[in-house]
Amino acid sequence: MMDHRPPLSSVSAFVTWEPVLRLMLTGDERRRHGQVARVAGRIGQHGTSLAHRGAMSATARSAVEDLQRALARGRVQEVAFRAEVRPDGRTSLAVVWPSPVVQAPVGYADLGVLVLVEDSLPAPWLRRPDPASGALPAPSADPALLERTLRERLPDAVGATREEIDAAEARLGVTLSEELKALYRVARVDWFDDFEGADLAGEAVGCELSGPADLRAVDAAERHCGWGIGAGRAIGAGPDAAVQPLAGSPGWIGFGSNGGDEYAIDLTPGPGGHYGQVILVGHEQSLGAELVADSLTDFVLGRLREEPSGRAAQLPGITAKVRTGGLGSVEEAAHPALEVLTIEVPDGGGAPFALAPVLGLPRLRTLTAAPGTLADPLEVTGLPALEFLAVGVREWRLLLDAGAVPRTLKAAAVTVRDEEHLPVVDLANEILALWDRPPIEQTLLEGDIGPVAADARAMLGP
Repeated sequence: MMDHRPPLSSVSAFVTWEPVLRLMLTGDERRRHGQVARVAGRIGQHGTSLAHRGAMSATARSAVEDLQRALARGRVQEVAFRAEVRPDGRTSLAVVWPSPVVQAPVGYADLGVLVLVEDSLPAPWLRRPDPASGALPAPSADPALLERTLRERLPDAVGATREEIDAAEARLGVTLSEELKALYRVARVDWFDDFEGADLAGEAVGCELSGPADLRAVDAAERHCGWGIGAGRAIGAGPDAAVQPLAGSPGWIGFGSNGGDEYAIDLTPGPGGHYGQVILVGHEQSLGAELVADSLTDFVLGRLREEPSGRAAQLPGITAKVRTGGLGSVEEAAHPALEVLTIEVPDGGGAPFALAPVLGLPRLRTLTAAPGTLADPLEVTGLPALEFLAVGVREWRLLLDAGAVPRTLKAAAVTVRDEEHLPVVDLANEILALWDRPPIEQTLLEGDIGPVAADARAMLGP
């Protein structure tokens, strides 16, 4: 077990953690009935994830603040911790330090996602646009009308030179739409040298504009929301979709914003779209974009779609959830387009599932299975496209011992049950070692928080 003690003496001292542990144990039914109690959480410089009931006592709040100050002094953003407390109060505490191979978890009690391949992204963020060589501008696209309209609205504007527009095309590696060129022939849009002119141009067009030198392609990697969420995301589009179901494209040329979302000229439209259409790339969405106007001319003239369309949709069969709030069997989930499969444990439990119905599916890239839900964990070796796997400690143990961890994986997670809090880092390090990734480091502490009555006194505080 890796035992790492950075120069943060207070964080590595059990006494510092006692008030935090007592707070989290207050009202714990297992501890009240003389059983081993387990808690987990995270403390960062600017926030905490601590499961506890009621208000935080002054003592506990002071302890948390002391830990946060210590982390700030040591330039450590956040630590995770897990503790097992025996009935007599003897306690084992593991403090897990930040690691470049672990992405932040979705829930406070999870270790996080193990990134097995550096800088890797889930498949949807790697998809490139299909060729759109036959795409044509919309009938409403009218560069001459657009230019006349903008000159009427901006009689004093200074346009970009041909050299500036050519330079933008060379930098982006694309040919800009004739409408976008017409816009810049009227207004150069330079926020640094001519703030007032750029602001007026934005009002005339209908959004906060970027100049030719600031045009950018929407980068899929910049929209990645992390493996913890991204592994479960999937989008598709019907055969007549106006916008291709992508995270980004070299042909999505961002030219403006509404203060949060990005407007882009779409040079790689879907089969039902038009070359040069205007799409909206939402800042709260990590995949897809919405069609807001068939052309830049329509956009400037205010001829917007009443309801934006073109957002990549969740097509049947792409994702499936078995049991809780979903399907009743893996057979029902089997579909040639299946990308993400989640297997959960319903209230009352149930028999584990065989993966036979989905073995060999060419697009199944994500499997998340709650501990105990797989009849034979070794069946995951029959998933040729698997890039993310989240299963329990027992399942990982079987895969590791059999030398059967799929080498197609790019990221993984260990789903931890109460009784398996402390061994999870050792197990995670075994998985990381298969990809020659640096191990996760933790500090192990032993102490005594006293009997149950001590928790109640801690809640009262001074």
